Amino acid sequence: MPKPDAEIVVEDPAAPASDSPAVTTSRTVDVAVSFLLLAFAGLLAYDNWRTGMGWDSTGPQAGYFPFYLSVILAGACLWGIAKEFPARRQSDKTFVTRDQFRRVLQVFVPTLLFCFLMQWLGLYVASFLLVAGFMVFIGRIAAWKSLLTAFLFVFTMFVTFDIAFDVIMPKGPLEALFGR
Repeated sequence: MPKPDAEIVVEDPAAPASDSPAVTTSRTVDVAVSFLLLAFAGLLAYDNWRTGMGWDSTGPQAGYFPFYLSVILAGACLWGIAKEFPARRQSDKTFVTRDQFRRVLQVFVPTLLFCFLMQWLGLYVASFLLVAGFMVFIGRIAAWKSLLTAFLFVFTMFVTFDIAFDVIMPKGPLEALFGR
């Protein structure tokens, strides 16, 4: 097949602007995540020490291996924090810009709402709202196509999980009307 001379470039009209201000730097995120994981490793180490991290007559106690895994995690976190101190004098790359963060929140917030709404509306109604909402508001797809696709997706999930495999899924008031 002949190779085309011209390169096709497709640009996203909703792409974040290249001049968007930085929200945070990579170094800041690295250090913050390392401290969070270090705290988690400390919690795990304490809990496994409390459970028992030694040897008894039958072999290792329940907390033996998890304790040492948490020590390894803590060591890796300390290494990650220590390696950032000499690098702090160098310029740091942007981790996320304001426009990029806004786009992440456009997905994160509806997904978080989906998790909360699923408790009251059930999996299927919440999934319908999530899929249709994403398609209409983020994908900018026609409402009738979005609603049809969301309905077909939820219907397929319902038939597959509830009817074919008889898997217990979180139910809401709408599913109760169908006697399921």
